[in-house]
Amino acid sequence: MAPMSYSTFGAVTILFAFLVFQSSSANINGGFSVKLIHRDSPSSPFYKTHPKSLNKVFRRSMRQTFYPNSAQSQITADNGHYLFKLSIGNPPLDVYGIADTGSDLIWTQCAPCPGCYKQINPLFDPTKSSTYKDLSCYAQECQTIGTITCSLRHACNYTYAYGSAAVTQGVLSKETITITSTSGNATSLENIVFGCGHNNTGTFNENEMGIIGLGGGDLSLVSQLSPLVGGKKFSFCLVPFHTDPSIESKISFGEGSEVSGDGVVSTPLVTKEDKTPYFVTLKGISVGNKFVPFNSSGEVSKGNMFMDTGTPPTLIPQDFYDRLVAEVKSQIPMTPIGDDPSLGTQLCYKSKTNLQGPILTVHFEGADVKLTPIQTFVPPKDEVFCFAMQTVPWDVGIYGGFAQSNFLIGYDLETMVAFFKPTDCTKHQ
Repeated sequence: MAPMSYSTFGAVTILFAFLVFQSSSANINGGFSVKLIHRDSPSSPFYKTHPKSLNKVFRRSMRQTFYPNSAQSQITADNGHYLFKLSIGNPPLDVYGIADTGSDLIWTQCAPCPGCYKQINPLFDPTKSSTYKDLSCYAQECQTIGTITCSLRHACNYTYAYGSAAVTQGVLSKETITITSTSGNATSLENIVFGCGHNNTGTFNENEMGIIGLGGGDLSLVSQLSPLVGGKKFSFCLVPFHTDPSIESKISFGEGSEVSGDGVVSTPLVTKEDKTPYFVTLKGISVGNKFVPFNSSGEVSKGNMFMDTGTPPTLIPQDFYDRLVAEVKSQIPMTPIGDDPSLGTQLCYKSKTNLQGPILTVHFEGADVKLTPIQTFVPPKDEVFCFAMQTVPWDVGIYGGFAQSNFLIGYDLETMVAFFKPTDCTKHQ
């Protein structure tokens, strides 16, 4: 979910994670990891509260090797997204937000909230927390947002908008958050900058209490944790959305989050003025042995895609999409569904099990990443599988969460490299 204040194009709703936070003063200098738990898992607080259809994911989208001392966290999947749980304030309040690698700001809905969307869980009330502090509009962190105004009390009032048309408005503040890693160590982190949102709009559901920004900018959780966990790096292994919901994914921060070993490939992260998105260069995609270039001319601009676990489908320019879909259709000996208005223009097939379609090889600069049908076709409803890519009206695409599942993916923001390691994330515990 790219912030409009940082980018002229935007992705959409996105990765939710489930970070388990409790109070403690444990040291996390060695990094930490958090489990990622599927929404339909009995471990999820929202178990059985949503329809299981992934169809709405497509509609919303158009709007490691883990070490014992590493920082791992759980994330709960929710129809193509993942729930990220943290505790905020003193006494702590559990917050479930969208973990979004396409934006930076950490925010939650706060009381009073005259412009909030409906939420099941209680709102965070800053007046009841002994550790809450408004940031001054003259503070350096306030200037980082870019779209701020000063209140009569000189508090930093922010507006943060996303490409999906979601907007949060409120007060930029500092608070204590508490994290419990997969090893059971709990840590309280003081003075974490977050947005206390008092007016929030967008296509959020009632279980989503805000967004946890995991982008490359200064205010993201990744950046704010980096001095504490041994570096500005993290990795994750996402279980495919339509597998056993009781199996957990994980995300790791800092030391121990490195991706290494047999099968690892890497591609440079492209530095642009906007530090938030993780830009990479895509040369094209092979369908079986047939190469389909990103541009018909064969010329490729550096940083023509950005990787966003928060956007479920992969989004690519229309011309590239048309040529790619034509090749995919030619290699699947089945007739696509053409008479279901609920599926729109998606390429879909009727099948009781996932398709035995072609392998797609994604050719990043310096890294060939092979995708199987479990990553390229998803079931929006029973006995229907649809191609997990869509079009965008921009010349820069978005490499989404469906394609990133079953890979151990790491980001090293100090060397500016992204790593991919084919991994069965259902067994990567």
